[in-house]
Amino acid sequence: MFSLSVCVLTFNSARLLKDVLSPLVDIADELIIVDSGSSDDTLSICQEFGITPSYRAYTTHGEQMNFAISLTNNSWVLCMDSDEIIDQKTVEEIKKIKAGATPETDMAFRISRHWFVLGQEVHNIYPVTSPDYPVRLFNKESVMFNSRPVDDAAEGYKNTAVISGFVKHDTFFSIHEVFNKLNGYTTRLVKYKKVTPSLARGFFSAFGSFWKWYVFKNGWKDGKVGVITGTYAVAYSFMKYLKAWYQHDGKRK
Repeated sequence: MFSLSVCVLTFNSARLLKDVLSPLVDIADELIIVDSGSSDDTLSICQEFGITPSYRAYTTHGEQMNFAISLTNNSWVLCMDSDEIIDQKTVEEIKKIKAGATPETDMAFRISRHWFVLGQEVHNIYPVTSPDYPVRLFNKESVMFNSRPVDDAAEGYKNTAVISGFVKHDTFFSIHEVFNKLNGYTTRLVKYKKVTPSLARGFFSAFGSFWKWYVFKNGWKDGKVGVITGTYAVAYSFMKYLKAWYQHDGKRK
């Protein structure tokens, strides 16, 4: 048996935090929460669970997770976001992993994560299909998160296995949040990553995203919510090039 530290990132996460933390306390020998400046009831909810969050100003998701990992006292860590709710089967499977022979340090475990947008499970949300299987349980001696501005991932493992169960990723609870996050994601992407400053490429990318994510990846099957996720894919694909073009054009002037 090995001890497990669970890391959770929060920012104005009161909406789901009790549902997120309740199953995690059942498997955590240590629970670390890193908050990036919540102004809602997030901190008081953490106190209800006997947890005092650490503060770190947000840079990237990967850097935030790595900071949380650096605070842990155990080698094995489970990293979760504050809109991801694990079910009882996932809890039981993680307990079995903990109770069994300690895995090799380069072994990692994936979760089966199903995406929900506006309260409805969807086939995709750019740039991932649902479910996806991110690595979330691993040994910190071998695995850490990269620092990509968006869509970061854990790296350093050699072998993986999928944990049986269901993780509900209840993201984007309002149309306002959909496009607010779209704006934030594309701004960070252009800031930290080289994006070709081309309006023409933006138009072609947006057109391709519509066919790929709404048509071929079955976004149309999700009804009204599919229209929202399809629009998100198109807007994301175009706006990253638009922002890069605007910044590049401004520097020339």
